[in-house]
Amino acid sequence: MLKAVSRLIPYHTGTVMLEGTDLKSMSSKQIARKMCMLSQKNQAPNDMTVVDLVSYGRYPHKKWYEKLDHGDMEIVHWALEKTHLTAYKDRTVASLSGGESQRAWIAMALAQRPKILLLDEPTTYLDISHQHEVLELVRELNQDMGMTIMMVLHDLNQAASYSDSIVVVQAGEKAMNGTPSQVMTTDMIRQVYRMDAEIQYVPGEKKPRIHLLSTIK
Repeated sequence: MLKAVSRLIPYHTGTVMLEGTDLKSMSSKQIARKMCMLSQKNQAPNDMTVVDLVSYGRYPHKKWYEKLDHGDMEIVHWALEKTHLTAYKDRTVASLSGGESQRAWIAMALAQRPKILLLDEPTTYLDISHQHEVLELVRELNQDMGMTIMMVLHDLNQAASYSDSIVVVQAGEKAMNGTPSQVMTTDMIRQVYRMDAEIQYVPGEKKPRIHLLSTIK
């Protein structure tokens, strides 16, 4: 779905509108100035440095013959600082840990200055500390910069903790949507995941915590 929304793959029915304009009528560069998609796994050449990777985020804003100027590099260094990667800028992307690498790709997206960021399972293959690190950065981008972020997440508690709105997709169809407290119910989990669960709320917090109990046979 995210790949269709970002026009990485073609869609044959329905319409995707970006700020009131049909996506199919927009050029790739026009889309890249407004929206960025990061896939589940991203690869860079083994010798590419972090600063070089982040610099690629500026090319949608340049003509094909233009080089990056001082203003572009200011944005690149701002993106590195925002993702806490300034000290890593001259290291190769291949040498980074999983969480550092994810932050480097998000920094590239930040340098692109999109209004919308699409993330396909950004915590996959990461240990729990790096998962937390990436999701806290995502929350910061949303709350401090006003960036709209759409994520695919399979961890229900991560989705509940970090989302303002959740859409549950089952067999290619929208099964439910709403706030985390509206969506994360025992009935939804039973219907979609065939699991019994209990829902708890931490005192002082509005986000539910899901505890899976057993599979429904």
